[in-house]
Amino acid sequence: MELTKLEMLYEGKAKKVYKTEVQDQLIVTYKDDATAFNGEKKGSIAEKGAINNQMSAILFQLLEEMGVENHFISLINEREMVVKSVTILPLEVIVRNVTAGSMAKRLGLEEGKILKSPVLEFCYKNDELGDPLINDDHAIALELATKEQIQYIKEQALKVNEILQEFFLTKGLKLVDFKLEFGVYDGKVILADEISPDTCRLWDSNTNEKLDKDRFRRDLGNVEEAYQEVLNRLKK
Repeated sequence: MELTKLEMLYEGKAKKVYKTEVQDQLIVTYKDDATAFNGEKKGSIAEKGAINNQMSAILFQLLEEMGVENHFISLINEREMVVKSVTILPLEVIVRNVTAGSMAKRLGLEEGKILKSPVLEFCYKNDELGDPLINDDHAIALELATKEQIQYIKEQALKVNEILQEFFLTKGLKLVDFKLEFGVYDGKVILADEISPDTCRLWDSNTNEKLDKDRFRRDLGNVEEAYQEVLNRLKK
């Protein structure tokens, strides 16, 4: 059945979410708008929305096949997908395999060092506070998630990391780090949001060339080309 976009429920930095005539199904439209540093830097990346939508669909389908339940239902077109209506938990879950970004800066580490084991971090999703780093105890005390939900999220995030690392390597890509979001659907925690060059640091596995949002953050140029390159490799 073809769904109809009804009222817009939410507009974020990268997506618009619409209600449909089916109660537990939403339509997500991906935008070309780009932001960095908690919205301080703003711009636009040509075809970013189409690329992120299609890449997310590929990866959500892969993860579903590998036993990671998520909100993806189907693609509508290049820029839109149908998803389950989840209640997003106010947590950003970050998994790091290589030192980069805020972790490298915060701990005074050289970028590019392979970590002995994945590092999992939580941030409190709150724009006004700048999405501060928190730990499990904060999340439970602030009632952002229950102890059981936190444990499940950790297990799922590390499972996603294993699956994606292996998959990306077959495409000549190194998964440096990435951000996930989870939500509650029908009483169960499932993976949601998106998986794209906006939310993952991806480097060429041979040259370490950056093929992600860092090209926008750091004014490295060829941003559109990098995003397109990632999608092209995933489609092969």
